[in-house]
Formats: sequence, structure tokens, C-alpha cells
Amino acid sequence: MFVSTRRRFAAFALTFLAAGFGLPQMAAAQDAKQGPTIFAAASMKTALDAIAADFAKQTGATAKISYASSAALAKQIEQGAPADIFISADLKWMDYLDKAKLLKAGTRRNLLGNALVLVEPADGTSDLKITKGFPLAKTLGDGKLAVCTVASCPAGVYAKEALTNLGVWSDVEPELAQADNVRNALMLVARGEAKFGIVYATDAKAEPKVKVVDTFPESSHKPVTYPIALIATSTNPQAASFAAFMTSQSSTKILNDQGFTVLER
Repeated sequence: MFVSTRRRFAAFALTFLAAGFGLPQMAAAQDAKQGPTIFAAASMKTALDAIAADFAKQTGATAKISYASSAALAKQIEQGAPADIFISADLKWMDYLDKAKLLKAGTRRNLLGNALVLVEPADGTSDLKITKGFPLAKTLGDGKLAVCTVASCPAGVYAKEALTNLGVWSDVEPELAQADNVRNALMLVARGEAKFGIVYATDAKAEPKVKVVDTFPESSHKPVTYPIALIATSTNPQAASFAAFMTSQSSTKILNDQGFTVLER
């Protein structure tokens, strides 16, 4: 009789929990450990992975990060992808989401700056200097120039602008090897599949198999600016904390060491 009663009580308790009674406290505890989902430009990977690990160590909340071209990420957010934070490698794609009213009001700010560089494999011997009309096409010979997609990917857009302003775009356009994001363009150079590549200074610093030939003059292209914002549909309690953590003392050191310029603290 006693055993039967105890079994009925256990069954009732399980039914009670399954119905959801008493679970809000458990869910809240789990939510507190669920870090935000971040959609970030591919060029952020090395630095942002380190910052996310530091954030997890300090708060216990683990962020999920998706890296790709800013254009691809913005389109995914527009289509309803569950992002909490967006970090773009240019203003254009943040403006795109802003105009669509997909950003949380008051959370957008310019976070980082970067530089645009010409790279070659680490064993390359080029002594090219980037100036008006420099002989990039001639130096390429039968080789390829790796860039990310010049029609939409920020690093590719900056590259086309710089090459156009320097008067060499029409000469090198037929020799382009276009990748879907800047890290994949970097890999083409690292693997020796392209003679040169145009990437960010931070990408070059993250890859030991390439070296910088020269840096594009700032006057040749618009400033490389990375804005950050929370997505309007975000309900993650850690999202605002992570966005603020991006300019903490420890994060600033990581970003500076990687070659980024932190625009605000």
C-alpha cells in the first residue's frame, strides 16, 4: 500500500513538472547562461573568438557566432535569422537593416576601424609600392588577384574603390579571383592560388602564410568602419552586456593586438 502511494506521488510529480509548473525558475537560470547570437563580418573572427571566450570566462554565458560577408549576414537577418547582435564591416549593410527598422533603437554605434592592404604568400618577393597607376596588373602576370565579391562584400567594395581611384581597376579587373568573404580571399593567397590579395590589415596579421606588400592610402577609399547594433527582435538578456563588453579594457587589448582601431570606449 505504501509503495503504491509513493509511486502515485512520483507519477504526479513528473506530470506536474511536465506541465510546466515550477519550470520558469529553471528556464531563467538556463537563459542567464545562454549568451547572445552574434552575426559578424568574417574579418572579425580571430579577435571576436577571443573576446567571446573571455566573456564566457567572466560571465558564464557562451555566445554563438556566425561569420560571413556582411552582405550575406544582413540579408539573413532581413529574412528572420535569429541574431541578437550584428557587427558589419561597413556602414552600408548596417544602414540597410536600419532603414528596414530591424535594429534596436539607440544601440547602433561605430565600433572599429581597419586598414586595407595588399598581401602575397609569405615567401613572395614583391617590392610593389601602392601609388597612383602602380603596375599591379603587370606584376600579376598570369597570376590572380584575390578579393571578396566586389559587388557586395565590404572588403571587395573598398578594394574596387581604391583600385579605381588609383587608376588601375580596368587593368586588373580581368584577373580577379572573387571569394564570398574576405577570409576566403585571404586563404587563396595563403595557399598560393592567387599571387596577390586585397584584405584587411587584421586578416593579414591573423594568417602567417601571407605577408603585407603595402597598405592602401586612406585617401584611396572610404574609411573602413565597423558598426555594431542590437537586432530589434532580440530578447536575449546578455546581448546588451556583450555589446558593451566589446569596448571593455580586455576586449580593447585583444582588438588592438589584432590590428583594429577601437573608435570608442
